Amino acid sequence: MPEAPLPEVVEVARDLIRFDTTNYGGGRSKGEREAAEYVGAYLESIGLTPELYEPIPRRTNVMARVPGRDRSKPALVLHGHLDVVPAIAEDWSVDPFAGEIRDGMLWGRGAVDMKDMDAMILTSVADILRAGAQPERDLILTFFADEENGGVEGSALVVRDRPEWFAGATEAISEVGGYSITAGGRRAYLLQTGEKALIWLRLVARGVAAHGSRYHPENAITRLSEAVTALGRTEWPVRLTDTTRELLDGLAALTGASADDPDALADATGAASGFIRSTLRTTTNPTGLTAGYKHNVIPDRAEALIDVRVLPGTEDAALADIRRVVGDDIEVEVVVQDVGLEVPFEGPLVDAMVATLGRHDPGTPVIPYLMGGGTDNKALSRLGIAGFGFAPLRLPADLDFTGMFHGVDERVPIDALVFGKTVLTDLLRTY
Repeated sequence: MPEAPLPEVVEVARDLIRFDTTNYGGGRSKGEREAAEYVGAYLESIGLTPELYEPIPRRTNVMARVPGRDRSKPALVLHGHLDVVPAIAEDWSVDPFAGEIRDGMLWGRGAVDMKDMDAMILTSVADILRAGAQPERDLILTFFADEENGGVEGSALVVRDRPEWFAGATEAISEVGGYSITAGGRRAYLLQTGEKALIWLRLVARGVAAHGSRYHPENAITRLSEAVTALGRTEWPVRLTDTTRELLDGLAALTGASADDPDALADATGAASGFIRSTLRTTTNPTGLTAGYKHNVIPDRAEALIDVRVLPGTEDAALADIRRVVGDDIEVEVVVQDVGLEVPFEGPLVDAMVATLGRHDPGTPVIPYLMGGGTDNKALSRLGIAGFGFAPLRLPADLDFTGMFHGVDERVPIDALVFGKTVLTDLLRTY
């Protein structure tokens, strides 16, 4: 008996996963042009006219505008990115770029970050147009390169060079929000209304090169190791914003616990706790070490990469604290820095997203949160566009969804993809 055909949203997400669009950072990537050409062909197949922009060879961005019924209303940007972080194949239980279907889930690098949302955007718009209908307002569909390197060769250049793509837009929807969590035995959805500021640092320790056998207190690796350990072990204090206060109040109502212990409330969300705890404080995570070139040579230089995420408006204070922690003999170089964002949990778009979720999962609360990471909403904010995270996925309580981001065996439930596409289509028809 032949297998039932996959829902289109799953087929498109699987197709996109099968493009290896690994972004290695530092301008090194592959596959983005091919994935962008696939997206462009899909957009053409549903009657749209895509525009491709490649400011740097093979770093390809795609845009198409969908005319709405009421063109007097501000346009809405729906955006995603086509690149993914590297996947070490031997660590996975499946080929990370095969798009395998197993156990009711779609597996592969990008399944949650964010080729699932890319597919939801494409197929939601396709459903509307194939029915001979239009969205309520103009939609600007944009798929960026280089998001996983801070967008420096993707959205930042598009916003600089192609601002006309976003003419008339005031709001945007993208990834890492709208997904469900379970706390106190109850389901709720997190709607992303902000994101922390991004600071990628390089720490440099200098010493004196010497033979590996000698007594040598001026060892650059030792100095760097001490600084990295001190920074990585620092317990940054909880510091709340308007969004995180609303988040804690929502979690308290959900669980019946007190909002006075933020970390305990975050822990009550189970698998989602890692993401939520990171929204409450500065984080400084070492992510790379480089030093030395031979076993018996003490090098004169050692470097470390640090991924720093801070609450909006605290960037200067955080950098001063970091310099204090690592000490005066460690050079602190800012490699990439980008803004933090926070918008109120209110207004017509927020009301529409909450109401749409309510129609498809009645009685389930929707709570705002401030994401610990970042999206291409940062670049769009330079054009005055307010960004939200709304990739609506109804998830099993035991799935460590947030652990899939940049993790091993990344996967998304097929029924969650179908749910998300249905919710997003409903939103675009009515808002």
